[in-house]
Amino acid sequence: QVQLVESGGGSVQAGGSLRLSCAASESIFKFNAMGWYRQAPGKQRELVATISSDGSTNYTDSVKGRFAISRDVAKNTVDLQMNSLKPEDTAVYYCRARRVLAGNPYHYWGQGTQVTVSS
Repeated sequence: QVQLVESGGGSVQAGGSLRLSCAASESIFKFNAMGWYRQAPGKQRELVATISSDGSTNYTDSVKGRFAISRDVAKNTVDLQMNSLKPEDTAVYYCRARRVLAGNPYHYWGQGTQVTVSS
């Protein structure tokens, strides 16, 4: 069973920075893509950033230029550097890994880490 463990959440003031890390229980090369999602109270979970197996990245518009996703294949981790944080970035952040086996997609989620940005 794939396990994803997030860390690095916390509380910061607007304009501050946080770095989230997601540690996978197996080689991240086994996944087609990994990414970060977030869910604010009363809202649906939304994509924040993804990184594919070829290293290509994708970001939701609201975080472009402020957040950066990266991976460390030696440590099997995927990080999210968050700069210039805004109160609207407050949410529980989840790591997700996607794998396709025999044509079927499988998604694995971490337990989430809280990010709170105060104004």
